[in-house]
Amino acid sequence: MTREEVYVRLNEVFRDVLDDETIELNDQTVADDVDGWDSFEHINLVVAVEEEFSFKIPMGKVVTMKNVGEMVDIILELGQ
Repeated sequence: MTREEVYVRLNEVFRDVLDDETIELNDQTVADDVDGWDSFEHINLVVAVEEEFSFKIPMGKVVTMKNVGEMVDIILELGQ
């Protein structure tokens, strides 16, 4: 899976969970950049990402993610 393929799927997950079809993620995107992405929705996003990519993200990695780019790195690492 390429980084671009991850972003296609990840954009859809974020759009579905946050009900906003205009979301366009990039490596530097953080919660403050996306309307509605608060601590509660963060949990929903992580669960939805885990379902989309069919693996669990270790809690240690969830709490240290600083931006979407780090999330993509984790997805690529776990998806190998």
